[in-house]
Amino acid sequence: MSQPELSLSLQFADPRHRAQLPRHKVQRFIRAALELPGEIAVRIVDAEEGRALNREYRGKDYATNVLTFDYSHEPVVGADLVICAEVVEKEAAEMGVPLLDHYAHMLVHGTLHAQGYDHEVDDEAECMEARETEIMRSLGFADPYQR
Repeated sequence: MSQPELSLSLQFADPRHRAQLPRHKVQRFIRAALELPGEIAVRIVDAEEGRALNREYRGKDYATNVLTFDYSHEPVVGADLVICAEVVEKEAAEMGVPLLDHYAHMLVHGTLHAQGYDHEVDDEAECMEARETEIMRSLGFADPYQR
């Protein structure tokens, strides 16, 4: 089965993990989660920018791992994924997983949000987590929820 087309903008406001996130890997992770063609911008930010965006758009005064701004679900998925490098690094260390594994999970997670998946209620969370696990395994990673 062919993967959906992807137009990707990759930005590093925080360059600390640039070497671990080459464009071809980021594309591979996002494409694995896309169900339709996508126009997606990924921005890797520091904690200050991540906190400011989370506060402004979600009313939560802390930096979070990934923020998804979804603009369209079809016929083309349009979204911005904002990933906070410091939070991803800290979470990966706490879970004892390689940094790239956690970035892959955050890119898959954000891409699913961009397509309307959610985890606010139990049934939706189970569906989204099962899909994330399936995608992560297809990419050669472990189940991100069995750590």
